[in-house]
Amino acid sequence: MKPRKNTKRVPSFRKLLRTSKIKLDNKLKNKQYRQQSAAKKYRKEQKKLREAVRDAVLRKPFPLEECKKKQVAEKWEEEDALPLDMMDEDDLKLMKDLAQKASFLTRDLSSDEPVHIRKRKHEDVIDKYEKVPRRMQTEPEKELIHLLPIKDKGGIIPQTMEKPVTSDAQDDEEDTEEMEEAEDFNEEPVPIVTPEEMAAQRRQKLQERKMHIAALASAILSEPDNNIKKLKELRAMLMEQDPNVAVIVRKLVMVSLMEIFKDIVPSYKIRPLTEAEKATKVKKETQKLREFEEGLVSQYKFYLENLEQTIKDWKQRKVKKSNVISLKAYKGLAEIAVKCLCELLVALPHFNFHNNIIVLIVPLMNDASKMISQLCIEAVKKLFKQDKLGYASLGVVKVISGLVKGRNYNVRPEVLKVFLHLRIKEVELQKDSEDIAPKKKFMTYKEKRKNLSRMQRKWRKAEEKLERELLEAEASESKEKKLKLHTETLNIVFVTYFRILKKAQKSPLLPAVLEGLAKFAHLINVEFFDDLLIVLHSLITSGGLSYRESLHCVLSAFHILSGQGDVLNIDPMKFYTHLYRTLFSLHAGGTNDDIGIVLQCLDVMFARRRKQVSQQRALAFLKRLSTLALHVLPNSSVGILATNRVFMQTFPKMDLLLDNDSQGSGVYLPELDEPEHCNAQNTALWELHLLQRHYHPTVQKFAAHLTVGAPTEGSGALSLDLSQRPAAELFEAYSIRGMTFNPPVASVTPRRKDTFSKTDSFIDEELNKQLQQHISKTVVHKCLDFAKHLKESSLL
Repeated sequence: MKPRKNTKRVPSFRKLLRTSKIKLDNKLKNKQYRQQSAAKKYRKEQKKLREAVRDAVLRKPFPLEECKKKQVAEKWEEEDALPLDMMDEDDLKLMKDLAQKASFLTRDLSSDEPVHIRKRKHEDVIDKYEKVPRRMQTEPEKELIHLLPIKDKGGIIPQTMEKPVTSDAQDDEEDTEEMEEAEDFNEEPVPIVTPEEMAAQRRQKLQERKMHIAALASAILSEPDNNIKKLKELRAMLMEQDPNVAVIVRKLVMVSLMEIFKDIVPSYKIRPLTEAEKATKVKKETQKLREFEEGLVSQYKFYLENLEQTIKDWKQRKVKKSNVISLKAYKGLAEIAVKCLCELLVALPHFNFHNNIIVLIVPLMNDASKMISQLCIEAVKKLFKQDKLGYASLGVVKVISGLVKGRNYNVRPEVLKVFLHLRIKEVELQKDSEDIAPKKKFMTYKEKRKNLSRMQRKWRKAEEKLERELLEAEASESKEKKLKLHTETLNIVFVTYFRILKKAQKSPLLPAVLEGLAKFAHLINVEFFDDLLIVLHSLITSGGLSYRESLHCVLSAFHILSGQGDVLNIDPMKFYTHLYRTLFSLHAGGTNDDIGIVLQCLDVMFARRRKQVSQQRALAFLKRLSTLALHVLPNSSVGILATNRVFMQTFPKMDLLLDNDSQGSGVYLPELDEPEHCNAQNTALWELHLLQRHYHPTVQKFAAHLTVGAPTEGSGALSLDLSQRPAAELFEAYSIRGMTFNPPVASVTPRRKDTFSKTDSFIDEELNKQLQQHISKTVVHKCLDFAKHLKESSLL
């Protein structure tokens, strides 16, 4: 009879290879879990055994003699105990027999429990100890490691290797020993340190950290390729745990890393390698460069994440669990982190993660802390000014537009005012000039064939090819690409402006919007001019704007009309009337600062549109500006008189106001708000005579110059310093904001009182009398002139 074959087949090699790796890992994890559970159960049993032995040792019976003495002493102390002479002989004999037994002596006679109850308890402890199964000390369990199988004639033989597993019991014993050592160490007395010693220790630690930071930084800067790993060591110091020096060390490391990255970062953006590039073999130098770039990008990313986390912790008022740095100190760390981010935003606009820095910086422009907000705003302004290509500017403008819309237009006006520093206007003007300039022309084939020989044509062809290559090399960025970026940036800016004009007309952002429209008005599409002018006029007539905002509306309207708006047939008479009516709102108080905007408006309204302005309008503004010069500060008077000088030199027949004779019918009506119908040609500039007696010498010079007709040559002409400077620049140059007088006043040494004589006092009295008489006469004359004027107006 043939033996039965084994029906269980040995798994094939392919089947073993097809076995899921996850399944094998799960089997290994289950096996390790079972081993740990068995070891844990064994440790619990050993612990119970030790406790049982400890209880058995503590509960051993007292010696017989000691129990006997104790029992006798307690017996005699009882008040109800009977003396021996009062007991019978049978009782005494019974007591003596019982005294020979240990259970009688060790028993508490005052208790009512049975005699053998304690014996049973003691026996239970011993029985439990005896019932615990004895276990031999086995060898540590082995973990099997599966190896590649072996195939022979009989089939496939699996191969395994044992790996010893360290028992957890040994680890527990080592942990207990370490705990005991730590307790012994903690029991040592802590030495008392004086404040002077603590300060000295802190200085020493801080000096050590500074030297370590300097050593790492110098090593990285000297050889960045070889020491790129030291960046990680330096960055690890951002987690300084010593509470005495943690704040200063972290600040120093932040600034040091920022300066290091500014120095070692290349002038190009590092992109990640593809799988094909990683698989290809390259030279050692190329591989070294790749490792350097990869390490630099990763450490730069981790550094930016650390800065971001520091700012977030401060914003959320969150302190780490270690409590190394207090919440108050986090503000200083956050300020340093913001400074580092601002420096990197300006210094590395081409490198990786620049858009991430923009997303961090732009919301901080609207931060409640004025210092942090100002830092971020100044950084964005610098970025706009130095950005020639337009990539970084486009990214910042996108984020600002989203911030304004997301906050429902509830942001600081300074956030929108950064748009005024965009370089779009200058680049567009440069492009126009390049388009207008004649381009270099190359000779055609016919011209070469007619004028040049064969050899000359060959040389000329090579020269033209070289010139074309040079022209292409100079143009690093194509003009079309740059124009496209600037157009997209400007579209986002105008979308933001128009949203505010449409949905948030009472927002404090309106002045910034009007300033921006005035700056970029020449780039707005002509199709929007009519609608935009209607919106600006409706804002002025609504009465909800401040005086400064209404001036910005007027300035924006005339900037629009002075650019591409010249081709439109639009009469902005309503804006002239509004400015003429509100000029007397300016005075020597708070509105004196608005005169700078008024001077810009007058320059755009008259100097650049001289052909569209009538003589009556110019005469009316000249008269009202001369009257206004009497009521403002000296720097404002200088700016207004400089504007009057432009009026006299630009428009003919302005010298009519220097003559007392009237030039037509009617009387001048100063209270009328229509410049075309106030009959300004029938008045005179009597204000210039008063301004010649002004206390400011520059105002006197301008008044005297205008009195003689504002000549460009001769004795009445101004100096080059005053004649060649615009009115707005003169207004800023003679400003008295810093409590300074320009030109400076010469110091006069006062005379002592004892040097005065009687003649001096007599002369002073006579001078005072004459001055009072002169003032009274002047007042009388002015009153008479005013009465005459009222009489003439009443007759009309």
